[in-house]
Amino acid sequence: MTAPVVHSLREQIREHIVEGIVSGRWQPGERIVERRIATELEVSQTPVREALRELESLRLIESAPNKGVRVRNLTAADLEESYPVRAGLEAIAAELAAQKLAEDCSALDPHVAALYEADRASDGTGQVRHTVGFHRELVRAAGNSVLLHTWEGLGIEVFTALSIRWLGTVQQSYAEEHEELVQAFRRRDPRIADLVKAHVLGCAPRP
Repeated sequence: MTAPVVHSLREQIREHIVEGIVSGRWQPGERIVERRIATELEVSQTPVREALRELESLRLIESAPNKGVRVRNLTAADLEESYPVRAGLEAIAAELAAQKLAEDCSALDPHVAALYEADRASDGTGQVRHTVGFHRELVRAAGNSVLLHTWEGLGIEVFTALSIRWLGTVQQSYAEEHEELVQAFRRRDPRIADLVKAHVLGCAPRP
C-alpha cells in the first residue's frame, strides 16, 4: 500500500496561490499581499515568501522594489515557450520508459479513463488534472529523478490550466489522444519518442 503524499507547508501555500491565480481570484497585474495570505492561512510570512519566490522562478508572478509582488501579464507567447522544452523532456522520458510501459501501462490507464469522463462532461478542471497526471506518470516511468525534477520545475499543471482558462486552448478529445499514446507504448512503436513529442507540441497555445 502506497503511503499518502505529505506536502510541505510551502507546497500547500504555493498550491493555494496557484489556485487563486488559475481561478481568477488574482487577475493578471494584480498585487498579491504576502501578509494577507499569511493571516488568511494562519501561518508565518516566511513560508509564504518561499512559495512566492518559487512561483516567481516559474515566471508566474513578478516582484519589483517598492511595488511588491504581482501576477504576471502572461501572453500566449509566454505560455508557449515551455512546450518545446517539455516536448524534448517527454521524448527522452518516452525512450527511457518504453520497455516498462510496453509491459505495464497501469499507471496511465486510470488517467485515460478519467479523461473520457471529463471529455463527456466538458469538465475543464478534470481535463487539466488528468492530462497532467498522465504525463507525470509517463515521465516518472522513465525512472530518472533528474528528468522528473526538471519536468516538474516547468510548472506544467499551472501553465496547462492557464492556457485553457486564459487562452481557450481546448482540444476536442483529450482522452483519445492519450489512449493513442498508450496503444503506441503497448505495441512497442519504435517512433514512440517522436509521437510523444508531436503530441506535446500539438497542445501548445498559439500566439
